[in-house]
Amino acid sequence: MQPRPSRSRVFLSAAVLVLAAALSACGGSDDGKKPATDAAAGASPNGPSSPGGPASGLPSAPPSPSDSKVLMPTGPATQLTKARDTAAGPIMMTTLAGPKSGVTAKVWIWLPPEYNDPKYADYGFPVLTLYAGGQSNGYNTWTDDQLPIQVEDEELVKQGKAHPFIMVMPVQNLVANEHQTLDCSDIPGQPKMETWMTQDVPDFVRANFRTLKSRDGWGLMGASTGAFCSAKLAMQHPEQYKAAVPIDGYFDPDSSFWKGHETERLANSPDVLVSQSKADVRMLATAGGATPDEVKLVKNWVAKATPPLKIDYYEQPGGRHLTSHFKKMIPDTLQWLTKNMAGPSAP
Repeated sequence: MQPRPSRSRVFLSAAVLVLAAALSACGGSDDGKKPATDAAAGASPNGPSSPGGPASGLPSAPPSPSDSKVLMPTGPATQLTKARDTAAGPIMMTTLAGPKSGVTAKVWIWLPPEYNDPKYADYGFPVLTLYAGGQSNGYNTWTDDQLPIQVEDEELVKQGKAHPFIMVMPVQNLVANEHQTLDCSDIPGQPKMETWMTQDVPDFVRANFRTLKSRDGWGLMGASTGAFCSAKLAMQHPEQYKAAVPIDGYFDPDSSFWKGHETERLANSPDVLVSQSKADVRMLATAGGATPDEVKLVKNWVAKATPPLKIDYYEQPGGRHLTSHFKKMIPDTLQWLTKNMAGPSAP
């Protein structure tokens, strides 16, 4: 199996250089390397400093109704409780019992302030699912101050540099034992975590919130273990997801539960999928420049990609496998996702 960064949660906390010029075309900084990107229609290099900028996808006044790109909530509504407040609005939480997977686990949700703006009452919003590093059996680091992506997103929306995303943050495992990870997969004989993540969680989102009908409005992002999940699930479910950002990831499934199931393990390996995938998916894969093993691993993986799969690579100067490094990449990863996903849409 490949060497990989440790899953330990302690690695999810420490300093980096931002993606820098990686997204200078849509308002990023001028330092660092720039990954090649495919600009999505409607993305603006320099949007105005209001939620009505082209990058955010929110015009100054809603257009007349046309053929609907919006999926209104299908119901039934789920009772949500507040997990915490942020400067960009509350993060809510529920325990989701998945009817298709049989898995019951926690999911956090954040709605951008624009979602509840009466001017956009009929708009559908893009959905970004965020996977944590470490075991993530009862927590998700995207929900706290370690990775304050919600506040960063709202700042960028005001600058016209990013979409206002609905953010969904599910746990990834049901126990804390690192040797019993579920690898975001349906491992034979184990809880069907892949089904929960790719069917039950999206169904919950569609039941409760205004979303976009097209897969262009659905993306994934994760760090470390979460990078493994985002890369794997995007390639396995291109009908569901348009874009993914695996941050400082590894790509070989290594749960002890795969013992005796090598065929299934390889079928769930991003290292195998990347060269076999026929998924028309866009990815941005990152590696910390101060971690040579990680750089080699990620670059080798990116090099295996075959069309129509397209993977941009970014090497963070001086970057290490630490949460504070992931944190500083948030603004530019959000701008990359904005360029590669659809924005809010009127009916």
